[in-house]
Amino acid sequence: MASARHPGLLLGMKTTNFSPGPKPTRTPPSRLVPSQRILVVDDEPLIRQLNSEILADAGFVVDVAEDGAAAWDALQLNNYDLLVTDNQMPKVSGVDLVTKIRDASMNLPVIMATGSLPGEEFEQHHWLQPFAILLKPYSLAELVETVKTILSLNQAGGGPVTLVPNWECQPLAFGVRLS
Repeated sequence: MASARHPGLLLGMKTTNFSPGPKPTRTPPSRLVPSQRILVVDDEPLIRQLNSEILADAGFVVDVAEDGAAAWDALQLNNYDLLVTDNQMPKVSGVDLVTKIRDASMNLPVIMATGSLPGEEFEQHHWLQPFAILLKPYSLAELVETVKTILSLNQAGGGPVTLVPNWECQPLAFGVRLS
C-alpha cells in the first residue's frame, strides 16, 4: 500500500502490480521467524519487483522504494535490518542515500546492487562503502545469497565484506569475505 504522504514508498509488502489502485501482497513464508525486514530501492520497476519478490519468497519482509528520496522517508518511519539499493536513481542516488545513512549514524548494512560502481566516491570516502556490492547483471540466487550472508554476518557482529575475486577483473564472479 503506497503511503499518501510518501507516494514512492510501499510498506510491508512487495509490489506485483504497478498499476494504480490497491497493490497485491504476499506474506513471507513462516519458516523464518522472526522475519528480517529489508528495504529494496531501485528506480527500474521490473528490477524492484523481481528483487522484492525473490526476497519475500526467501522469507524476508520486504518494503520497496522507487528512488533514494522515498527510501530516506521509509528509513525515517521504519526500522530495517538491511538496505538493498541501486546507485543511479533520480532525486537521491545510492551514494547520496548511503551518505545520509552514515551521517545519521544509522547502523544499517547496505548492499549496493548497481550497473555502475561509484569507485571514485568510495576511494575518496572509504566510510561510504556498502557492506557488499552486486554488479548488474547479477542472478537472483546471488542476490539471495548475498542478503543471507550480510544478515548473518551483521547478527554475528561482522563488518563489511568485499567481493572475491576482484570485481574489476571478474565482475560476474561472486563470493564474500570479511574486509
